[in-house]
Amino acid sequence: MTIEVHALEAFYASAGGEAAARLVRARLARLWPALPGMTVLGIGHAAPYLGLWQAEARACLALTTAHAAHGHPPTAWPPVLPGPWPGAARPSAALVAEEEALPFADASIDRILLVHGLEAAENARRLLREAWRVLRDDGRLIIVVPNRLGLWAQLERTPFGHGQPYSAGQLTRLLARHLFRVEAEDAALFLPPYGLRLLRAAAPAVERAGRTLCPRIAGVAIMEAEKDLFSAMPAGAVAMRRRRVMVPAAA
Repeated sequence: MTIEVHALEAFYASAGGEAAARLVRARLARLWPALPGMTVLGIGHAAPYLGLWQAEARACLALTTAHAAHGHPPTAWPPVLPGPWPGAARPSAALVAEEEALPFADASIDRILLVHGLEAAENARRLLREAWRVLRDDGRLIIVVPNRLGLWAQLERTPFGHGQPYSAGQLTRLLARHLFRVEAEDAALFLPPYGLRLLRAAAPAVERAGRTLCPRIAGVAIMEAEKDLFSAMPAGAVAMRRRRVMVPAAA
């Protein structure tokens, strides 16, 4: 079941949603501490997280897939952001597009953040192929998905309880099949998905303890992958078959 954009916005506007976003943002900042001059594309519902790189990126783009928007456009992303010198500005935008036909040129995006996207995709394979197409040759992708073994995937009261959850192994194999090489794995939301507002003060301690004692039961799996150009090329030389010519036998 796909959760619609208005439900996502309502969750992140709540105290519990803000607490959850803060915990996930902390892990994303660890993986990508700075992206100066890069074009960053968020697919799914990435607006609560793109602010990590807003001030230094060349552009931040928040793309909601058409079936998730469902006639309800996402809240407008700021049209411009302050630039690094007077009179300069960095473009940013919110847009709606089909997941199977991203409106970007080949190799035009430096980084992609896919959150509330893969698990809700109508066709996850085509979405990943489109992500591979628009990424630059050295481009990287971070995927945040509900962890199949975690409690958050079992309860529909949060956005992470909707769609297709994944284990780390399943996600690794899916990325490999679509020409991505996993570079780093992480996890977040060891905090239970209820009483979030009351547990906000204890959240950092709970996260540290969960990461140490029971890393497999995190609420979300986080995986960074690099576009793997070598997987798209033949490995080794192609064997040549000798051409055989049949000659009629002599009478």
